[in-house]
Amino acid sequence: MSVKINHLAIISDNYALEGKFYQSVFGAKVSADSPPDGAVCFSDGYVGFNVNPRKSGRPAGFDHFGFDVEDLDDTIEKIAAFDPELLVAKRPGNRQFAGYSGHDPDGNNFDLSQTDLENRRDVYAEGEWTQDRVVDHFALRTLHPQRVAAFYTDVMGLSPSNRPANDKNHYLTDGRITMVIMPWAITDFAGTGITRPGLDHIGFRVESIAAVRRDIDDITARNPHLAPRSFGIGAESKARLELAKACCPMGAYHLADPDGVLIDLCEA
Repeated sequence: MSVKINHLAIISDNYALEGKFYQSVFGAKVSADSPPDGAVCFSDGYVGFNVNPRKSGRPAGFDHFGFDVEDLDDTIEKIAAFDPELLVAKRPGNRQFAGYSGHDPDGNNFDLSQTDLENRRDVYAEGEWTQDRVVDHFALRTLHPQRVAAFYTDVMGLSPSNRPANDKNHYLTDGRITMVIMPWAITDFAGTGITRPGLDHIGFRVESIAAVRRDIDDITARNPHLAPRSFGIGAESKARLELAKACCPMGAYHLADPDGVLIDLCEA
């Protein structure tokens, strides 16, 4: 498949701490070229992560994702052909990955890149490798999941995966990473805080969930600042955890990173 989902981005006030968490727990590797005063940039060997320092006017959290495409001009033409109201913006040259940014019909924004772009650097300019703990999927809650899924299949070239009967989600893949498109309804958040439509969680495939949990215990014993934020403690948080379990069948264990970004784990 010519398109790759190989960029995820988090915005955080605690960007350095967030980076250490993903390195320590999931074995992500930081590029030697990452500047000490900029975003923390790391990879699992396929997906590049940016944890960007939060600036005024930007909310914290799981912020956006990105595609590596064969031909940017062709992709931009396909976006316009799908819906002329969908716009694409050229990004500043200081981005490690993005050449352009666009959005789907529900306004969820994503980055676009091409392998030979001059701005590509850090982990996005390094080769792939294999490791035990890798990104498996990520999920997006959106108002019109069927149309959004059609956009990512028709325009971006992702392939639909089989889904269980009565499952309202759409599962799209680049052959390695699955994008889970879930319906958003305000009534789903009864009993807990309401989260607006947008990116929901990141899913990792690991060699052993029990091993990850032991590693988290060991890591936080040495450095309590790297402890995951509590998830499922208290009535509202329990309701949010139950919603996470009910909405995405791909994860078998749920947690949050130190900033509260939701994560689920599945075993290889």
